[in-house]
Amino acid sequence: MGSFGGWEIFLVVVVLFLLFGASRLPQLAKSLGQSRKAFKEGMREAEEDDLAAQQLRQSTKDRPIAALTDAELKAEMERREEARAEH
Repeated sequence: MGSFGGWEIFLVVVVLFLLFGASRLPQLAKSLGQSRKAFKEGMREAEEDDLAAQQLRQSTKDRPIAALTDAELKAEMERREEARAEH
């Protein structure tokens, strides 16, 4: 099973022409092209998101975790409570 040859493509075009008629083929082709473009855009965005997540994991993986002092922990808890109260 390989790629489509000239006769296969011609046969598909003839069948589409018979099914949809000459007036609907340009609309169908335009819709198919837009769908293909949207699919490629979605795939590109997904790849970019995966790359960004991988870079974030790598950057946080090598960073040591510093322990907070009691005063820093208390200040952070108060800050979060204030932020929660504002929402």
